[in-house]
Amino acid sequence: MKIQTKLTPTTFLVTVNILVYICTSVVGGNFIETNTSVLLQIGQYNTSVFNGNYWQLLTSIFVHVDIAHLALNMLFLVIFGFRGEELFKTEEYFSVYLLSGLSGSLLTLLFMAPYTLSAGASGAIFGMYGAGIIYMRKTFGQSIVGALLYSFLFLMLSTGAGVNVIAHFGGLATGLIIGYALAKSRRDMIWIEKY
Repeated sequence: MKIQTKLTPTTFLVTVNILVYICTSVVGGNFIETNTSVLLQIGQYNTSVFNGNYWQLLTSIFVHVDIAHLALNMLFLVIFGFRGEELFKTEEYFSVYLLSGLSGSLLTLLFMAPYTLSAGASGAIFGMYGAGIIYMRKTFGQSIVGALLYSFLFLMLSTGAGVNVIAHFGGLATGLIIGYALAKSRRDMIWIEKY
């Protein structure tokens, strides 16, 4: 009996994040925590980005500080990612994820201190959450106020020492905008087809 496995956008991203963590662990010589020198190279160190290492805005989305950080982010990616797969086309899904992650990185660069060192997929995951919740409410003709309220509460729950709330906010805001735009465009298309 053959077991067929399908690589979905979520399983792809979880796999990439885990593989990156394994690589950073091998390079840094520590499986529990990512070595600071590795984080300074492929995490987002604002001073480095200002000095031309722009790739860190993207690579930092796939790098995690320690094993607990990775595990928690991957849990939420699975929860919100599988829902996103039900709502969005593959290219829309990856657009939400990457644009939300990059928005979080850019806001971190613009609003946090030059010596800030940041890493993690949470900005992208917040974007997936925001896109999904507002998309569902808009698609079903419900008020988006509820989606905004839930998003704000989820953002507040993520605050704490060492948490980059700026990246979370950037990702969430971008996801909300993209999710709203996708829902609106589909509703407009349905209206045009019907009338």
